[in-house]
Amino acid sequence: GSERCGGGGGGGGGGGGGGGRVPGVNGHFVPDPFVAPALAAKENAVELSGISRAHWEATWSDAEVRGAQAAHVVGTWGATGAIAEAPLLERGEGVYLYDRAGKQYLDWTSQAICTNLGYDVPAAVVEAVTAQLVKLPMVYGGLGVTEIRCRMAALLAELLPGDIEGFIFPSSGNEANEAAVRIARRYTGKHKILTQYRSYHGGSATTLAATGDFRRWFAEVGATGFVKMFNPTPFKFQWGEDEAAATATALAALEEQILLEGPNEIAAVMLESVVGAGGVLVAPEGYMQGVRALCDKYDILLVADEVMVGFGRTGKFWGFQHYPGVLPDLVTSAKGLSAAYLPLSVVGMRRPIKEFFETTPLGWGATYQAHPVALACAYECVKHVLDNDIVQHAAALQPVMEQEIAAIVAKHPSVRQGRALGLFGCLDLVDRHGHYVQPLQGPSPEPVLKFRQALAENGIYGLVRPPYIHCAPPLVINEHELRDGFARVDKALDVLDRELGLAPP
Repeated sequence: GSERCGGGGGGGGGGGGGGGRVPGVNGHFVPDPFVAPALAAKENAVELSGISRAHWEATWSDAEVRGAQAAHVVGTWGATGAIAEAPLLERGEGVYLYDRAGKQYLDWTSQAICTNLGYDVPAAVVEAVTAQLVKLPMVYGGLGVTEIRCRMAALLAELLPGDIEGFIFPSSGNEANEAAVRIARRYTGKHKILTQYRSYHGGSATTLAATGDFRRWFAEVGATGFVKMFNPTPFKFQWGEDEAAATATALAALEEQILLEGPNEIAAVMLESVVGAGGVLVAPEGYMQGVRALCDKYDILLVADEVMVGFGRTGKFWGFQHYPGVLPDLVTSAKGLSAAYLPLSVVGMRRPIKEFFETTPLGWGATYQAHPVALACAYECVKHVLDNDIVQHAAALQPVMEQEIAAIVAKHPSVRQGRALGLFGCLDLVDRHGHYVQPLQGPSPEPVLKFRQALAENGIYGLVRPPYIHCAPPLVINEHELRDGFARVDKALDVLDRELGLAPP
C-alpha cells in the first residue's frame, strides 16, 4: 500500500526527482486532434457581364432611385428608416437646395454646418480642382510633397496667430481631432484627455470617446484616457448667479479635477471654441482665459476644436479669437476649410510641437492626408473668403440674427432663449412646463414630429436636433434671405406652440 501511494522517496519524471518516467504521466501534452470545420460555401463570383445597363443611363426615375435606396442604402447616426422619405435633392443654387420635384429649401444649417459658401461654386475653385485633376490627381503624403500642400500650409500659418505654423491635412474633422489626440499624447508622453460633457468631436472610437454628448454611448467601451468635465453652461444647475461667479466656480472645479486626475497624467484639455452641436454655447467671459492659464500652470496642452466655427462662421476667422489672449497649442478645423466641396481638414500646431516631430515620428497618417485635389479646392476657397470679406459679412449679419431671434423668443412660448454669434445661432425649445421639449438623444414626442414636418413644408432644410434648433445658413446669405429663413421657422414654431398646448388650436 505504501509503495502505491508514493510513500517512498522516489520521484517521477519531468518535475520530480530521479527515477524513470511513468508511462502516461507527466509526458509531452497531447491535445485533442484538430478537426477543421466544414466551410459553408457561398458563391463569391460575380458575372461582370450581368451588371445592369441602368448604370450607364443618364437619368433614373424617382421610383428607380427610391428602389435602390430601399434595397441598398444604409443610414448612419439614426436608423435607416429615418431617411426613407428624405428629400431627393437634385441641385443647389446660392443658399437654396431643390428636390427632384422642384421644391425649394433654404439650407438653414449649411447642412452639417459645412456648406459655408453655398452652392454657387466659385469659378476659381472649379478651375483649380480641374487643373489639379488633370495635372496630378493624387500624391501619397508620406512619399511625395506637392506645391499645393506647401502653399496651403503657408497660407494657414499667416491666418493663424502666434507661432501656430505646422500643419497636417486629414480628410475630416473627425480625423483631425483623432490626430490631435495622438499628437498631444506623443508630444507630452501623457495619456489623459479632458473634454466637456456638452461637446462633439467626431465619430471614430477615439473621437466619440472624447465626445461628451449621447453619441459617445455608441463607442465608449474600449477607449481609455478620456475624462469628462462639466461645461460652464450645464443643463440642470448654475455655477453662479452671474457670469463672473459662474466662471470662477467652474474654473475652481476644473482645477480640482486636474489635481485629482493628476497633472502629470493629463496630456491635453480639448474644447470646442464655441460648443456647436450642443447648442452654440459661448464660454462666459474669462472662462477660456482661465482654462488656458490652468493648462499653462500644470503643463497641459490646450486643443481648440474649430471644426464647425473655423473660417468665419462666428464673425471672426477663428472661434477662439472671441477670447482675448487665448492661443491654443493645437487647432483642428474642417468644414469651412473647403466649404465642404471636397473632404479636407487641418491640424495646426505651435512651433515647439512642430519642431519635436522633426526628429520624432508623429505616429498618425492616412492614405488621403494632404490630397492634392482637395487642397487645391481648399486653397481657392480660403482665398475666396478673404477676397470677398466673408468673415466681415458674417459679423455684419449678427445684429439681424439677434433681432430675429429676439422676436421669436418674445412671440413663442415654446422658445426659452436663443444665442447668436456671427452666423451661428440656436434656439432652445421647451414644453408647457418650461422644460426642454425632449432629451437631445430623443425620442421626439408627437408635437416635435409635427414641428419637423412643418419646417420641411415651409422649405427649411438642415439639422433639426431638438431641444435645439440651429440657425447657421451659408455665410454668403444676404439679409433678405436670412429674414425669410426666420419667417419660415416662425411659421413652423406656430405649429409647435399649438401642438404643445401653448397656443389656441
